[in-house]
Amino acid sequence: MNEKEIQKRGVGHRQRLREKFIDGGLDRFSDEEVIEFLLTLGTPRGDQKMPAREALKKFGSLSGVLSASFDSLIGIKGIGPRNVLYLKMIHQIAGRYLRDRAQKAVFGSSKAVFDYLFHSMRDLKREIFRVLLLNRKNELILDQDLFLGSLSESAVYPREVVTLALEHKAAGMVFVHNHPSGDPTPSPQDHRITRSLVWAAGLLTIQVVDHIIIGHNKYYSFADHGLIAQFKKSFDKHMHVL
Repeated sequence: MNEKEIQKRGVGHRQRLREKFIDGGLDRFSDEEVIEFLLTLGTPRGDQKMPAREALKKFGSLSGVLSASFDSLIGIKGIGPRNVLYLKMIHQIAGRYLRDRAQKAVFGSSKAVFDYLFHSMRDLKREIFRVLLLNRKNELILDQDLFLGSLSESAVYPREVVTLALEHKAAGMVFVHNHPSGDPTPSPQDHRITRSLVWAAGLLTIQVVDHIIIGHNKYYSFADHGLIAQFKKSFDKHMHVL
């Protein structure tokens, strides 16, 4: 296939994707088609189907492609600096949109927290422990990363967490961290850390709303599984004995 035929084929693919987007938005797109569509922004005349397929194969998912490093994307045949520029721009725009939307969001459920954070946390290679501070209406006051690296009882300091909550006069807190393995099932250490945080917050009458672990397109909620209530009950029982 000569260069002219390749360009003609690329124009045809691009037109088809545009029409499909106009008709039904991204809901009708496969991950490969989304990547192909974005790559055509940087290479309007080329056929981006094969580079899109290779990128998806290498990084495993749409989010994996969008969050991949500049150098690793450039290493795929058919993907150049302009293509990567558009991929990175779209990724950062999506992240900013979610943050801006969260300023008016009410975090009344684990699903609301997951929808807000999964885009930025599900593909991280290291664990990050994040705290959402809420007012009495469960509206966001502050979203802050507190600890980086493998979670352990020696790495997460309840005193720092509750001090931050007091500083911002928060009524409630949601803890969030990711499992780079993709499996959000909590470890025994996750249970112990959550219990310690609930007890520390209880001493200052600050409500722990939830602790959510984010994996690949799924999450685990301590509150949904009744564990936050269980830890609060054990704290109240302990205080009553004292």
